[in-house]
Amino acid sequence: MPTLEALLAGVCGGGGLALLIASLIGFKPKEPSLRQAQAGEWLRKAGQRLAIAILVAVVVGLITGWPVAGVGVAVLVFFWSQLFGGLSHERLGMQRVEALAMWTESLRDTIAGAVGLEQAIPASARTAGPLLRPHLDALMDRLRGRMPLSEALHLLADDIDDPSADIIIAALILNSRLRGPGLREVLGALAKSAREEVDMRNRVMAQRAGMRRAVQIIVVAVTVVVVGMAVLDRKYVAPYGTPVGQLVLALVMLLFAGGFFWLRKLSEVKTPERFLMRVR
Repeated sequence: MPTLEALLAGVCGGGGLALLIASLIGFKPKEPSLRQAQAGEWLRKAGQRLAIAILVAVVVGLITGWPVAGVGVAVLVFFWSQLFGGLSHERLGMQRVEALAMWTESLRDTIAGAVGLEQAIPASARTAGPLLRPHLDALMDRLRGRMPLSEALHLLADDIDDPSADIIIAALILNSRLRGPGLREVLGALAKSAREEVDMRNRVMAQRAGMRRAVQIIVVAVTVVVVGMAVLDRKYVAPYGTPVGQLVLALVMLLFAGGFFWLRKLSEVKTPERFLMRVR
């Protein structure tokens, strides 16, 4: 017993001394990286969806008396954005391509004034869109740290993580190494191509918005009908209350889930893979 008391006293004394030193000296917390911030945001949203899914599962289970229905609706609520969302992600990708086109045009116009690439990049970064501003600021910090331009541009491509950006940055990397003429014309063509890609994505998004809306209406209608029948006409759906009925209901819900997943795949916009990736 005296040994345990001495150990606890030592731990408390050492901890108090460490806190005293920290309060006197102070310390700067480490800034989270972009990937850590994205992971934290994803975990926060996933926790919110899980809480809502559990609440909906309890309500549906109590109303219908079917545990399988509660679990199925909970899974549907949790994966709703993955199954029937994606529109915001596509809009973000389109806005990123549009910001790339604007930055490329600004870079082209700056280079037209007989300015080198090393001077044109900082000048064009000041007028870049908000989606590219953090990545370009990180590029500027690397260049101030005496990192070679080609390596800093490779890291910029990894930060943006977009195949459209790879095409533009590849041209900049080649020019930084070869120092040949014609970069202004190349950037103009790439900016025009990016504008055309934005127009194409707009047309595709408008065409597939109707399909997404139809799928969402089907899901809501089926869920309302099933829950309504379980509440208003229990005799008609009484067989589903047995263990065998629950297995049949689980099979039916799996078939619906497969159909929803298939419809989700049909509404996806396929983008090319990145090619400007560093070999680790």
